[in-house]
Amino acid sequence: MTAQNATGPVGVGIIGAGTISGQYLENLTSFPDVAVHIIGDLYPEAAAKRAEEFGIPASGTTQDVLDHPDVEIVINLTIPTAHAEVSQAIVAAGKHVWTEKPITTAPADAKALLDAADAAGVRVGGAPDTVLGAGIQTGLRTLRDGSIGTPASALTLFQSPGPESWHPNPAFLFQEGAGPLYDIAPYYTTTLVLALGPVSAVSAVGSKAREQRTIGSGPKAGEVFDVTVPTQVAALLRFESGQNATVLLSFDSPHTRTGFVEVYGTEATLAFPDPNVFDGDSALTAYRGEEPTPVPATGATTGRGLGVLEMARAIRAGVPHRAQGEIAAHVLDVMVAIETAISEGSIVDISSTFAEVEPMPADFDPFATTL
Repeated sequence: MTAQNATGPVGVGIIGAGTISGQYLENLTSFPDVAVHIIGDLYPEAAAKRAEEFGIPASGTTQDVLDHPDVEIVINLTIPTAHAEVSQAIVAAGKHVWTEKPITTAPADAKALLDAADAAGVRVGGAPDTVLGAGIQTGLRTLRDGSIGTPASALTLFQSPGPESWHPNPAFLFQEGAGPLYDIAPYYTTTLVLALGPVSAVSAVGSKAREQRTIGSGPKAGEVFDVTVPTQVAALLRFESGQNATVLLSFDSPHTRTGFVEVYGTEATLAFPDPNVFDGDSALTAYRGEEPTPVPATGATTGRGLGVLEMARAIRAGVPHRAQGEIAAHVLDVMVAIETAISEGSIVDISSTFAEVEPMPADFDPFATTL
């Protein structure tokens, strides 16, 4: 592993050559502070195809990525059920981990990963890095400068009729490990905890509008599949700081409303942009005011891979990175607690926490050579 005070691009390897790897590679190959040396996959031929597409020098298996001497950060783009095992192997190889969401599928596995990384002296970072984009980061800086006074509460909404009308193979999005809770909540919950801090307890209810749904497009159009998880989730979060937030996530609404995140303060309300994208302006409405004031987004809008770059620069500088594994693990705890609250009809306490993270500087430039 390269020393902290080394110079030149930070070496990166990727495990997983699926669809999402293209978005990562498009950006990472354009950032001068990182160098992608190798991509590996369970199917090496898929890795070879990606390597050729993006001009990556080497490809191969998972082990080939772990063994590469110039790789400092390994990006885990495997399926969620493999995240824990693959990330543990990355740590065992003495390399830093960046993992797509969720960090693992079980809180105990997330804790074990963080403990192993701490013992090995390596870092864990995790998606979503949309929250590091200009949109959400501008909103967070606006909160920190006192523009809304003291934050008191928040409201988030995601409402849609569900993805089965356009997704060619949507059944998995309505089954265990998915639904609006696990598919959508990470973006909104991560934004909330960055704005208001760790969650201490949750209560929630959930429901299903229909027991079955019909695929609306593609070669499987007309096929019917079972719905096995709640397709509408309403949760109340209580934060360590004493504030609260209401979260509504729905695949049952004929009315589509997405990207709704508002934080209410003693002096004003701040409306964030969509946390599922990297850009978008915020809006500030003064207490008893009539018209919102736009807050133009400033910062990076490059897309997936931004979190890897920020982590790489932080490693070299010897400072904490922002998309920390502890935050990803806490967000997983919140989602599991919501699921438990729905099934048990109870208030569920959350014990995990994380240290406050400062917003990204407005002048963060992914295309600058800084290392």
